[in-house]
Amino acid sequence: MIAAIKPAGSNTRGLLAYLYGPGRRDEHLDPHIVAGFAMLGMPDPGRDENATLTELGRHLDAPVRLRNNEFGQKVTDHVWHCPVRAAPEDRYLSDAEWAEIAQRIVQAADIAPAGDDLACRWIAVRHADDHIHILATTVREDGRRPKLHDSGVRVGDACREIEKDYGLRRLKKGDRTGARRPTQAEMHKAERLGWDQTSPEWLQDRIRAAIPHVTGAEEFIAYLEADGIEVKARRGPSGDLLGYAAGRPGDVNVAGEQIYHPGSKISPDLSLPKIKARLESGRPEEHPTARRNHPSTPWQQATDALDTLHTGLADDTHAQAHIAALGELLEATAQKAPANLRAELRAASKAFARAQRSQIRAEDRAAHALRSAARDIVHTATGPDGSALAVLLAGLVWAAIVAGRWHEAKNHAHQAEAARQAVQHLRTAADHALTPTLTELAARPPRAQACGVLASDVRAAVPDHAKRILADPAWPALATVLADAEARGHQPHQLLKEAAAQRELTTARHPARVLITRIQHTGRNPAPNRRAEAARRRSTTGAWPAGSPIPTPQQAARVATQGGDARPRR
Repeated sequence: MIAAIKPAGSNTRGLLAYLYGPGRRDEHLDPHIVAGFAMLGMPDPGRDENATLTELGRHLDAPVRLRNNEFGQKVTDHVWHCPVRAAPEDRYLSDAEWAEIAQRIVQAADIAPAGDDLACRWIAVRHADDHIHILATTVREDGRRPKLHDSGVRVGDACREIEKDYGLRRLKKGDRTGARRPTQAEMHKAERLGWDQTSPEWLQDRIRAAIPHVTGAEEFIAYLEADGIEVKARRGPSGDLLGYAAGRPGDVNVAGEQIYHPGSKISPDLSLPKIKARLESGRPEEHPTARRNHPSTPWQQATDALDTLHTGLADDTHAQAHIAALGELLEATAQKAPANLRAELRAASKAFARAQRSQIRAEDRAAHALRSAARDIVHTATGPDGSALAVLLAGLVWAAIVAGRWHEAKNHAHQAEAARQAVQHLRTAADHALTPTLTELAARPPRAQACGVLASDVRAAVPDHAKRILADPAWPALATVLADAEARGHQPHQLLKEAAAQRELTTARHPARVLITRIQHTGRNPAPNRRAEAARRRSTTGAWPAGSPIPTPQQAARVATQGGDARPRR
């Protein structure tokens, strides 16, 4: 059940005309009062042919007129309007049930507290099976104004209790971090102009897409303007940027003037101060293009950066920062991914936007690695490097699952649900990205004897998940990956243990696929010469036998190449 409190101005008669009229979109077939502050003697134009809207309006406005006469100053914005709508799948509610629901809502909003004979005047009008409209005038019988601060939160809590008591669809409790819902006027305007999204939704997508590309507030404003967005910057006397409002081209009012939306109204985390904090925390020490000669690709660097998410969850402020930065990495990946994956990744990024914000204040500097990885992708990534993108997507699936679990532990219901939705889209994209790799690997499986040895390695290295791994359709491809790694000098048993230890496998639908991506990431380089490494450690830590001279370079080289004893011989 949704109750949306709306400002309705000062014209009680005008709102009544809408409630009892034919309706602008939904037809009002049988408008009538189901509840009110005093049902006896209440004029109801929907049931009494002699009652008029003017009479009903004057009845509701009586305390307002009295206060105006006493104080000599007209009360403005005294009309309170709250539509209450049940879910489409909810059962039919009778007039008596809607009356009880309306009574509970006006009590929660402090319009008419229980047992208060001097409360505000109100009525509940029903003109459809699934919703009512509550209209109140916010001047009490004693002339005082009700305390409506945070009334939306209290009404929302009352709706959650009503859902439980009446057996209706249970919605999640809000935490005031969600983006503003589009108004009916905005949705109708978008439909009239042939837009797929309302202006605030369109602006939110483009502002989020801009963040990984910029490193400062001024650059952010310039990027929005270059992207075709109308921007109105608010500056102080010194010229410092204090805030901004954005407008969609073609979105004008009746006078033909551009309509602007403040960043904080588009979404709570898109205000200028919050964007500046994120940009400053992720500002790279050098321009991303200076790292093009880095031995690993931006996709591989981003996969490495995901490992910081798990360590950052120990502290709430750091966890919130990492989750917010994860959303930026998702957005950057969606922008640079191949066309066949872009739709799913954009859907994942859009869903995860709700999981990026909560009431916990983020320590943005803690997520520097993730934000740097996002900027590297948008600035330097020219295309997937083999299976590197598939490896990154598998890591993003895991990261979104971890983020959802953290939100669940903190009772962030909306954020946890948003993370679950993002996981579904990411899994689809990851499956599509890995398909070519699986096809290529499955076409050249190892010999049967080698597969048997590798299966024994799996049972020894990952005993808890071995049965699922070997039954996975991707097991032949995993065997090929292990054989390739062994040819480069790696030990399959050790690779499997390391890959399984990186992140848990319990939630993996296809554990063999997950191991393929992890092993391809960690085993992409030739294995180091372990004997040479041991010799180096002995030479640098002084672990040579007592009395022996420090080895010469030639002796150390003999250890590295032959594994022999480099101590001087007689």
